[in-house]
Amino acid sequence: MSPIDRVDRRLMSGEAYDRIRAAIVTGDLAPGERVKDSELAERMGLSRTPVREALARLADMGLVEAKPGVYTRIATLDKDEVARTLAVLKALDELAVRTGTPNLTKGDLNLMRDLNTEFEAAVARNDVQAALEADERFHSVPVTAAQNPLIARVMDQLHPQIHRILYRKFSTLYGAQNTGGHHRELIEILASGDAEEAAKRSGAHWNELGGLIDQLFANAELTA
Repeated sequence: MSPIDRVDRRLMSGEAYDRIRAAIVTGDLAPGERVKDSELAERMGLSRTPVREALARLADMGLVEAKPGVYTRIATLDKDEVARTLAVLKALDELAVRTGTPNLTKGDLNLMRDLNTEFEAAVARNDVQAALEADERFHSVPVTAAQNPLIARVMDQLHPQIHRILYRKFSTLYGAQNTGGHHRELIEILASGDAEEAAKRSGAHWNELGGLIDQLFANAELTA
């Protein structure tokens, strides 16, 4: 096998990973659904090897559950696991905001304002994908400013666990939170340079989201 072949294989594995992860987030692959690498490979026009590698990565992230020789399935939504994920995301986001605030430029703040405008427009037209993308890009600005790639890497691994809930209950979670208004409040605090208050505002956002998700579980609205 040549070096070029190895690069191609990694690219195919990455493509399979991105596409399967997206299908899990959007619900095209539903919680509890059993999957076969052969069927996914045929569906995506790829060989089985990169699909198997992608499923292994997704299992490490908690998005796929596998019992060798028995089944591979999309992970169900577990209340305790979601709570643990939210706790880690909250802590990392607070840390990123706290350390990133002094590094934010006027350009960064203007970008956040533009992204929030995009977010609110997407919410208004019920465009779930565009809203999620704008929201993630919005919050990535202070994360990038924190200049700690480890924070960004771990958050990127954990976000899909929450995004698939947001996808299923978009209007409930985004509408009830007035997320656009919270974004504007955060921008103003960041512009003032008050890192502790900004981190506190960020933490409050995660607390409110967690409370809404807890209520969805209590109402059995997130069962597979």
